[in-house]
Amino acid sequence: MNETISLIIPTYNERDNITPLLKRLEHTLAGYNYETIFIDDNSADGTAEVATSLAGKYPVKVIVRKDKRGLASAIVDGLKHASGKIITVMDADLQHPPEVLTDLIKELEKGADIVIASRYVKGGSCPSWNLYRMVVSRGAIFLAHLFLPAIRSVNDPTSGFFMFNKKVAAGAELKPLGYKILLEILIAGNFKRVAEVPYTFGARDKGESKLGAGQQIVYLKHILSLMKRSGELLRFLKFCLVGLSGVGVNMSLLWLLTEFAGLFYILSAAIGIETSITNNFILNNYFTFADRRQSGVKIFLKRLLKFNMVSLTPIAINLIILWFLTEDLGVFYLYSNLVGVAAAALWNYLVNNWWTWKQ
Repeated sequence: MNETISLIIPTYNERDNITPLLKRLEHTLAGYNYETIFIDDNSADGTAEVATSLAGKYPVKVIVRKDKRGLASAIVDGLKHASGKIITVMDADLQHPPEVLTDLIKELEKGADIVIASRYVKGGSCPSWNLYRMVVSRGAIFLAHLFLPAIRSVNDPTSGFFMFNKKVAAGAELKPLGYKILLEILIAGNFKRVAEVPYTFGARDKGESKLGAGQQIVYLKHILSLMKRSGELLRFLKFCLVGLSGVGVNMSLLWLLTEFAGLFYILSAAIGIETSITNNFILNNYFTFADRRQSGVKIFLKRLLKFNMVSLTPIAINLIILWFLTEDLGVFYLYSNLVGVAAAALWNYLVNNWWTWKQ
């Protein structure tokens, strides 16, 4: 690779890791043109001073931010100072082994636009993690896949160790929150192919982790922000509007067939339910999920069957929540029912988004 590689490394109180990191980078990237850009959030331990003192020995730039904090925003600022056409994002704490960089470079040379060092493809692992951290990590990925279907093909969309062509972020409006800048790039960036290579997430030897409980709340806010900007939140609102139309169809048929056609109300209800389900499916197919609609009678009927199957479960969800909140917690039954309806609607949307109209 002849292009310059710009490594953007956010730092905050990582003084003891700077020298060993630069040594390993020099050894790994021997023969490559590269620069290391430290974006330091005004560390109190002298991190920026240590990095600056090594600028004569290694290709180092040090940018100190005194009025901003946050890993993801540091990456965005780092992009403004990067001279290379290839961007690498990694941590300074050596939990991202520099030796993996050559594997990332190989995948870029094969034509990938973004290459992710992944903990969750074959060969990747996090042996130093306890059960709690593993559950939190897996849960974060599950939520990303659930609410941002465009990235479901990526096994580790929350990785903090990745490489990409700078043009991926060119013109992209990056508005990251918290730590997960890769999510932002996967949703807002311009690219065609993503590759993942396995790596072992190392144990921190020096310094302290910056990941706290508050970051989990920030992560949820980031997911919501990405849903808004990617159109997924609007899709959910469309789904809810279609659901309300189904309620109208159901109630109207129940009344008309019972009062004017003389049918037994249970039979009227059954006809009303199936008609409303079919109504909802057609509207969702042409309105909510218009971008995923496929032509052909076979695929139409297959999706209609899936939609019918998914629609059965919310009835049970609604009734269970209604009973539990009313009988066990003493909540007024109409309020309990509203909670049940909301939970059932969310289930209906998520499963249909994931399965019926699979992207």
